Amino acid sequence: MTVTDRPHHHITVEEWQRLEASPEFQHLLAEKRRFILPATVFFIVYYFALPVLVGYFPALMERRVVGKINLAYLFALSQFFMAWALMYLYVVRARRYDAMAAAIVDRVRGQAQ
Repeated sequence: MTVTDRPHHHITVEEWQRLEASPEFQHLLAEKRRFILPATVFFIVYYFALPVLVGYFPALMERRVVGKINLAYLFALSQFFMAWALMYLYVVRARRYDAMAAAIVDRVRGQAQ
């Protein structure tokens, strides 16, 4: 198995040190942080909004929308859709992150030869 035939996750310590110091790798980490941190904060706020709203504004959340379905039920169901939407957005971005990571590893390995 040659150096370029190895899977990307099998890199040597020297390759990892060069990769970690590269501006491209730092850019990749910044790109990931720019999506992951706000998405995580949004998810946590949205997730905990239901118990907070039910606790502090029960009359609002008990308001019926259709039949016996109230706002609290709709909000709870919306959390599934929100999680799926966040997952979809991450999967789309993760493809780009994976391509960036592969290019960085290939470049670092190319310098080692």
